[in-house]
Amino acid sequence: MKLTRGELRPSYDVVIIGGGGHGMATAYYLAKRFGITNVAVLERSYIGSGGTGRNTTVLRANYKTPETIRFYQESFELYAGLQQELDYHMLRSERGLFWLAHSEPQLRNQRERALQNQHFGVDTVYLDAHQVHEVCPQIDMTGGGKRPVLGAAYHPPGSIIRHDAVVWGYAGAAQRLGVQVLQGIEVTGLTIQGGRCVGVVTDRGPIAAGAVLSAVGGYVTDIATMAGIRLPIVSHPLQALVTESYLPVLDHIVASADLHIYVSQSARGEVLIGAEIDPYSSYSTRSTFPFLASAAARAIDLFPFVAKLKVLRQWTGICDMTPDYSPLIGTSDVDRLFISSGWGTWGFKAIPVSGLRMAELIATGVVPPVLAPFALDRFRRDRAVPERASAGTH
Repeated sequence: MKLTRGELRPSYDVVIIGGGGHGMATAYYLAKRFGITNVAVLERSYIGSGGTGRNTTVLRANYKTPETIRFYQESFELYAGLQQELDYHMLRSERGLFWLAHSEPQLRNQRERALQNQHFGVDTVYLDAHQVHEVCPQIDMTGGGKRPVLGAAYHPPGSIIRHDAVVWGYAGAAQRLGVQVLQGIEVTGLTIQGGRCVGVVTDRGPIAAGAVLSAVGGYVTDIATMAGIRLPIVSHPLQALVTESYLPVLDHIVASADLHIYVSQSARGEVLIGAEIDPYSSYSTRSTFPFLASAAARAIDLFPFVAKLKVLRQWTGICDMTPDYSPLIGTSDVDRLFISSGWGTWGFKAIPVSGLRMAELIATGVVPPVLAPFALDRFRRDRAVPERASAGTH
């Protein structure tokens, strides 16, 4: 996928700040579904350089609240046909996802997850310890002799997909429809007149806009500050690593809510290991040895063969965490300034549905029902959507 060069126009119908998956998907659906092609996506670095390019590629719909189950199920369904729609190969691979329980509280949690998912038509089942071993014999059921596996919620359609291919696919398709994708342009301010956002200020000058969308992930508080808005978001680093290539042995995705770890194997044989967010707020993307040592030890408890593998690469992304672990997406206190944020550790899974529904909101001015629970004012209205129970890494 090659980005075309174009002159920065003085005005656009829509300006999208952030060239990651959410920004690109919104631009694509604005053009494809609503015929709005006078759109600019402004990325201060290169496209996919933020959370989209720094995640762990897992797709799933096995959430815990009715609101998030519906939301992520729609996204999961859109992902299923994304390669064909965008005409871009994304290496999507269905693996099946385990959510292991090593304690009685988590055992109850995983049983509840399975039942709740089934109620809303999401394919998740509860497996006891014997069934877990039958389906995935590579797991050390003793948990390294420390935390025996008691059972699991199993989500058969859980998948992995090439993360950078998702943003490249959306970018290429959006460009073919007339959207401008511009890299190396930093937004330094917002132009607000009479309580309405009418443009952005960049390091190349001002741009007028009929609407502005902030899709900048963990840096959303910087953009909100430009508009005089305070958001209930704290940004935390989230690290992950991959090992050197190893013969294919793990064809599932395995997460543990008690060990705060998740493990999968890539198509190239690398074993991918992720864990919890770092316990401090920061914009630093430096990797740390304490994370490496801790995550590796927990992964070895589940998969002893990992102990002999060398670490190939380690990276860090920035997660925009809300108090209830659900996204902040929709309108803001400033007219025609929209925000797609608060994605925490599962924004990659939401790219298609957030892009489609944000495009619908921007184009029509009507909040789609699937977005309504995640409005920015829900905390003032005491309508939080608590989703921490769906995270195996917090």
